[in-house]
Amino acid sequence: MLTVTFVRHGESEDNLKALWAGWKDAPLSKLGNLQAAAIGAYFRSVTLSDPSLKPHTIYASPLLRAHSTGQAIYDAQPDPKPAFIVTPDIREQHFGVAEGNPWTYHHPPDKTAEELITEGIYPVLYERHEKFPEGESLDDLQERAERAVKECVMPHLEEIQKKDDVGDDHPNRHIVMTSHGLCISELVGAVVRLDPSWPAGASEQYKGLMNTAWVRVVIEPRLGSFFFSYFYSDSSYKVRVTNFNEAGHLKGLSDENTDETANAEARAFFGGGTKALEAEKQSVL
Repeated sequence: MLTVTFVRHGESEDNLKALWAGWKDAPLSKLGNLQAAAIGAYFRSVTLSDPSLKPHTIYASPLLRAHSTGQAIYDAQPDPKPAFIVTPDIREQHFGVAEGNPWTYHHPPDKTAEELITEGIYPVLYERHEKFPEGESLDDLQERAERAVKECVMPHLEEIQKKDDVGDDHPNRHIVMTSHGLCISELVGAVVRLDPSWPAGASEQYKGLMNTAWVRVVIEPRLGSFFFSYFYSDSSYKVRVTNFNEAGHLKGLSDENTDETANAEARAFFGGGTKALEAEKQSVL
């Protein structure tokens, strides 16, 4: 059995502003550093109480906010330390020419997105195929997430299965990926699709994470199931989402410097909570 825990990064300095910040790099804010320390302490306590959940490998986005969060988890782990691997495939969505520019979800109905961009206005793009010039669409991000799962998750599953094939007891393995709100939404979807028994679009419910909140997915090989292999010959995995948007480690932390009214929509969007914004869009059109 493989457990994968996806952790959103701590609050960055750009999270305090309503800016497009995908590949735009910014360090953790003061609160973000506290959040990272808290998630590190949480994972340490988990390791000490249940050694089977000690991370085998920590994968981190190279962007400062996620890398620092992953580093905090790594630093808090008792020896022997897990492997720490930086992979660009779990970076946030790239927003191209919009990077660093003001973010808005207001889209005047009498203007196209292209017209707004020429005016220096960068609205939320609601369709999965849409993207800013030089940037990525959600479809592009999905493709990158699929690649990340293939390169970072599948090797662990294959190793577990090889041990089973030779009759060895295969222990539970736990890997952690510190990434970004929108990217994690696509990563969870990519993992869920390993199990074709999930209905199409079912992973949409697992979107929208607070800073350093985590979502956990358990993947198990489907062994000895003739019925399942007959109908689903392309897959041998059972996938369960066991936890979503877990943030108990943040109890007692607060952000005294954040204007929640001004930034609530941006925080929801960059946390991966696009559905709420789509509903808001429909209510004003």
